[in-house]
Amino acid sequence: MPLDALRLSITLGHAFGMAEMTADTFQGGQWDLHHHPESQMVGASDQMQKIYQEIRKVAGVEAPVLITGESGTGKELTAQAIHERSTRKEGPFIAVNCGALPANLIQSELFGHEKGSFTGAHERKIGRIESATDGTLFLDEIGDLPMDLQTNLLRFLQEKTIHRVGGRQDVEVNVRVLAATHINLEAAIKDGRFRQDLYYRLNVLQIKMPPLRDRVGDIPLLAQYIFTRFSDEKAHRVKGFSEEALHAMNHYDWPGNIRELINRVRRAMVMCEKFLISPVDLGLERRTNSRMQVTLNEARDSAEASSIRGALAQSRGSVSMAARQLGISRVSLYRLMEKHGISKS
Repeated sequence: MPLDALRLSITLGHAFGMAEMTADTFQGGQWDLHHHPESQMVGASDQMQKIYQEIRKVAGVEAPVLITGESGTGKELTAQAIHERSTRKEGPFIAVNCGALPANLIQSELFGHEKGSFTGAHERKIGRIESATDGTLFLDEIGDLPMDLQTNLLRFLQEKTIHRVGGRQDVEVNVRVLAATHINLEAAIKDGRFRQDLYYRLNVLQIKMPPLRDRVGDIPLLAQYIFTRFSDEKAHRVKGFSEEALHAMNHYDWPGNIRELINRVRRAMVMCEKFLISPVDLGLERRTNSRMQVTLNEARDSAEASSIRGALAQSRGSVSMAARQLGISRVSLYRLMEKHGISKS
């Protein structure tokens, strides 16, 4: 059966995960979010084990956490996992996508408004920040927040109070703030698009989500999880993935990360006309979508070896001169020569 490799990887992921995550529910490479059974963190790679450990550490404190990483890497799932392992787990988890709110409504959405504060304000509205009282507020795509709102958010973080639009009094709010961004906020600060003081307030603790292409061994786990999770959408005859499909998924770069994997697998489950999903069903046929077979490490090793050979040729086999030319120590050069199987001559 083509799924044997998948079953093996899931079993190994399960065994490793259970050893690592004894304090939490971790099964078959899946880390449960207890209140969100449909949203599980899936993966048994070293990179994800590190994320799980970081989540456990930061969940127990109240400090803000900045979650960074490319789009589609699961930043909101990480925020949910922090909330559900915190002392606030019985409180609300309120997620706000700062990039999706209309500019003229952000102030009211975040801070709320009083009745009659502007045309159309027929009643008092409790904002997202206030509705997260005793729970967790997750501010996704924080880098998209306009500067005037950044100022208001900074004031809230400093004083733990908010001011509803049209309101006359400060309202005390007890929430923990988690934020996420896929852009480089330090670059945004240099460009004058993000307040440095707000960045320091939000970036007390940081979790960096790994891109899917770097999560060794997790793609088959995720693909099988998605296949099972959305099995009611598939054609009845479809039983799983072909070896070619697994190979294609493992050698694709996944620029859209987990979100792209979910979309491709769900579409393949519907479109597949055979028993096993093929690379064509996934849109990963080699001629158009397969990533170049030369990995970054292979390219780096090739360039490294080439530079060393060139330096040794120029220095006529003198390791000391070649090391000076390359800007490294003799010891380092000897180590690299051994690594690449290069002799002096």
